[in-house]
Formats: sequence, structure tokens, C-alpha cells
Amino acid sequence: MKQKTDKSIVDRIILNPVQAQEVRRWLQLGVLSLAIAGIFALLLVLSRVPGADAFFPWIDFFHTALVVHVDQSVLIWFLSMAGVLWSLTDKCRDPSLLRLLSIVLAITGTVGIAVSAFFGEGSALMNNYIPVLQRPLFFISLAVFGSGITLRLILTLIASNRQVLINDSHPLYVASVTVAIATITAIAALLWSWWDIPPEISGQGFFEFLFWGAGHSLQFAYSQLLLITWLLLAVASGVILPTSEKSLGRWLWLGVLPVLAVPVIYFSYPTVSPESRLAFTRLMQYGGVLAAVPIGVILLYGLKRSPGPTPEHRPLRLTLWMSIMLFACGGGIALMISGVNTVIPAHYHGSIVGITLALMGLGYLLLPKLGYRPITGRLASIQPLCYGIGQLLHITGLALSGAMGIQRKTAGAAQGLDSLAAKLSMGVMGIGGLMAVIGGILFVWIMLRAFLQGAKTEHPGVQQPNIQ
Repeated sequence: MKQKTDKSIVDRIILNPVQAQEVRRWLQLGVLSLAIAGIFALLLVLSRVPGADAFFPWIDFFHTALVVHVDQSVLIWFLSMAGVLWSLTDKCRDPSLLRLLSIVLAITGTVGIAVSAFFGEGSALMNNYIPVLQRPLFFISLAVFGSGITLRLILTLIASNRQVLINDSHPLYVASVTVAIATITAIAALLWSWWDIPPEISGQGFFEFLFWGAGHSLQFAYSQLLLITWLLLAVASGVILPTSEKSLGRWLWLGVLPVLAVPVIYFSYPTVSPESRLAFTRLMQYGGVLAAVPIGVILLYGLKRSPGPTPEHRPLRLTLWMSIMLFACGGGIALMISGVNTVIPAHYHGSIVGITLALMGLGYLLLPKLGYRPITGRLASIQPLCYGIGQLLHITGLALSGAMGIQRKTAGAAQGLDSLAAKLSMGVMGIGGLMAVIGGILFVWIMLRAFLQGAKTEHPGVQQPNIQ
């Protein structure tokens, strides 16, 4: 088969020392958020295993831990990796106080959100996308983190000159810009919702409406992150893609087009209307496949026709395969959703963890670019298998439990595990969840060990060429 793409999509990631330092900081923030999420995930999984309610009698703690886990493992982790992507494509060669301020704000907010779980008495609200704790420290920390991301986003848009936006077909640059477009759309949606929600709406209903449009908009940013990461992992592990970089860039541009409908929805319907909620749901259902399906087909074709990876690249290839499987399973389980039960978390755990696993692979891929030793060896190959298989068991148990009527966001006796089948399915969920937690711990350990060992060179990158 004629090779139309090569490793240029990866080889052209050439960082100057300033870039490398900023990428390193955002990557370390992402690892920190996953470490925090893992601690709370362990408590969550143990609290839902049959019989564990004797050790976890405080349901309020379950919901508090759930809020922190979701925000750290999704919002903060994904946007931290967006910061990594933006830093990779920012050609800044001189240190910047604004870039430093953005990461300092993001780190401060991340730690504050975790600490807020142990201070204050405000209740946990399990609204979609960004669940919240009704505590001043939580809201302050969330705002501080958001300020850091917004500042980095603004710097990215400033750095993206017109020539790069129009003429550069490098998928990495297209992904960076499209993630920025989807993220700034989400911020605008958040502000619009806040302004438009009637004052009489409060509590969980307020935050449900506040984050509904913004959360759906962010899904497109996350999807673009996933797709560019899949492409990077594929090329880095020796997959021969049957298309050109220019074509891949066009597919990525197509993936962000649906966010153009976001202002149309806000102009057409009130924020709190059923029509608005349905419109955003349909936007995600139909708009999310525009780039994911063709790029997914390209990847699967390339994987089928390409030779196996070398031992050095095996962790990247395994991560890619497990990520695709989880993301596909999450999409398939979505077809089973009926009612408010654990089929819903089975769906989004598959999809979200598929993205998470891909971004873990991106962390492995970037370490040599930052001057660290490549991630190789048995542990590096076990990690994606343990995390991926564990999550497959986890979502299988959740899906089967949901089919039996087990409600989502419950724990202990409130789950209503009256039958043996229900207990077995939740037991599978618990075993899979524990495996996934172990896999997450392994990832954090591997990355921390690399960071602690330090870079092999003082200046891991060289001056980045002007790609036009």
C-alpha cells in the first residue's frame, strides 16, 4: 500500500525551551488532576460494591466525592491537555508572565476544588457536565481555574495568525485552533446562560441550565482533542494512514463546524426551555459524528493494513486500541439508554474514559519531546490494558445494572440490589472499577517517575521552524 502520510505529523513537534517548559507545566497539571481524581474514584468504587455501605454510611460524602472526581477527571484533565495542545502550537520563544499566570491560576483552582471537599457544609449538586459543591471555596476555585484556562485560550487565539488559520493544513495546528474555537464557544454559552436564566430558578435547576449549553459545546473540544491524539498515536506507533495530512486537517475542520449552531440555538429558544435542551442534545448526537466517523474509519483501515508495533511503540499502539474500543462501546451503550439508570454513566464512562486513555498515550508520546526518556517496558504495556479492560468491565456492570433498573448516582442500600443478578453486575462494576483505578495509579506513577528522574537535557527542544 502506498504510504501517503508519514511520521511528519509527529516529527514536526519540535519545541524550543520556552515551549517545552510550558508544555511540561500543563502536562504535570493534568497528571495532578488525574491523581486527585483517582483518590476520589477509589472511595467511590468502594462505596458502591455490595456490602460496602457498612464502611461508607455517609451518602453525602459519596456525592461530595463524586463531584470532585468528575470535575478533576473530566473538566480539569481535559482542559489541562488542551493547554498542552495550545502550548505545542504556540511559537512563543520568550518567557511570558501571562503564560505563567495562566498555569498558576489553573493549578491554584485545581487544588482548591479538591480541598473544598473537606471544608464547608454546602451540599453536592449532581447537575450534568460540571457538578458543583455549594461551598464558597469550590466556586472560587472553579472560577480561578476557569480564569487560567480562559487566559491561555486568549493567548492561543492571539498567537494564531491569519496565515496559519487559512493556509496551514498540519492536523496539529488545525486541532489546536478548533479546540480553541469550541472552548471559547462554551465560555460564551456559559455567560449567555447565566444572563438569560430567570432569577426565580435556583439550586440544581440553575446549574443544570447554566452548564447545559456550555457542556455540550465543550464536547466538541474534547472530541477534537481525542481525534488529533488518535492520529498522533497512530503515526507514532507505525500506522500507515491511507490519506494525506491535508485531508486529515479538513476532516478536523469539519468536526468543529457544528458549534456554529450554538448561537443559533440561543437566539431561537430561551435557555430554560425544553426546546433549547433538545436542540443541544440533537446537536451533540448528530454533529459529533461528522469528523469522528471518517477519521475512525481511516484509523481502523490503517491499523488493519499496518505491521505490528515495535517493542518501543507497543504502549502507544495498545493505548490507541483500548481508547478506540472504549469510545466505541460508550457510543453503542448510548443506544440502550431508557430512563434514569446506570446505563447513562455506562455510556459516558465509556466515551469519556476513551478520551482519557488516549490523552494518557499523548502524555507518553510527549515525554521524549520534552527531553525525558521514552516510556517502554512491561509496566508501560500493562497500564493501558489494566485501565482499558477495567473500564470495559466497569461499564459492562453499569449497563447490566441499569437494564435491571438500578438508579444512577446512588450508593449503598439506596441502590436497591435486591436480586443476585443485580449484585453480581454491580460486583463486576466494582472489580472493573478497581482495575481501572489501578491502571490510573500506574499511569500517574509512570509519569511522576519520569518527572522526578528529570529531563535528559537542559534544553529538550530546538527552535521550532515556521510551518507555512
